[in-house]
Amino acid sequence: MDVLIVGVAGKRTGGIAQYIADQRRHVDDADLRVYDTHTASDGGTLSFLRAVLASLWTFLAFPFRRRPDVVHVHTSHQFSFYRSSLYVLVASYLWRRPVVLHVHGSSFDEFALTDSYAVAALQRIVFDASDRIVVLSEYWKDVLSLKVEEEKLFVLPNAVDASEYSPSFDHEKPHLVFVSNHIERKGIVGFVDAIDRLKRNETPPFRVSIAGDGPLSDHASSLCETYDDAEYLGYVSEERKQALLEDASVYVLPTYAEGLPIALLEGMAGGNAVVTTDVGSIPEVVGDRNGRIITPGDVDGLKQALKAMVEDHETATGMGEANRDLVVDEYTWSTASDRLVDLYAEIGEETNA
Repeated sequence: MDVLIVGVAGKRTGGIAQYIADQRRHVDDADLRVYDTHTASDGGTLSFLRAVLASLWTFLAFPFRRRPDVVHVHTSHQFSFYRSSLYVLVASYLWRRPVVLHVHGSSFDEFALTDSYAVAALQRIVFDASDRIVVLSEYWKDVLSLKVEEEKLFVLPNAVDASEYSPSFDHEKPHLVFVSNHIERKGIVGFVDAIDRLKRNETPPFRVSIAGDGPLSDHASSLCETYDDAEYLGYVSEERKQALLEDASVYVLPTYAEGLPIALLEGMAGGNAVVTTDVGSIPEVVGDRNGRIITPGDVDGLKQALKAMVEDHETATGMGEANRDLVVDEYTWSTASDRLVDLYAEIGEETNA
């Protein structure tokens, strides 16, 4: 089956780009092609105008592509959805091909429940044009069921290749790791504040590694200049990130909004206990057995959760082992790949019936 994947495949970071890269690597029973909709902008006015023109050109060239059997469009909220809607409509109404709309995005719940009549109307048109809408969990299914007939919704969690990770559970001392973009939504400032409070109090010794970059990286670099057992690594390659997660014992993601973060699943595949927040699909994955859940922005709660991990390292190690098992059982690409291929075949048969 010939499947055309549409999305921002060329971004250096981001969940959709990573998902598309993994999808191409792991889905073997279909012929996958990618139409990259990413256009870079450095934030300046001229750069933005160039990005707009590049996006327009990318879309205008799309209808002249070889028509596939199935079109799989990855989308998120706001501008990502507006851009993706064009490709959905061309694939469905011009090409007459079945469309899978794959919903990512930390704030798609707020976007889906918009008060804007125009945006809601566009959503209805795009959802109607899609043969299936992939959501990341039961939480997102409940959200979208307010706008979409339930038979169109297809729950497919994000996935990782657990076989690529060889976690170590024999840590000399706790090793806390933050690996994400250094933006407000990911909670980097609260994480740095919580670590600083722990370090200034008498807690057992522990290591801290911070990877990633962004506009708030100065908080990370300042912390790591203050404490000898804290390191700031900046942006890291996939190989370096994997090695870091294998060496760590606790993965921390105090995020304010998420779908189902691939980074969280990677931390679990690396054998880490997790400390994170009760947003999006996360509470469906993380509970008392394998981590600690806090409220976004609760720095004191984050400090207490991290303190418990540091002071009871044996329990944290057991959580890491449980997380490794959970990812192997439920969040691997071997399962996700089979389900995607079955979905493509199903909607292809429905179209040809």
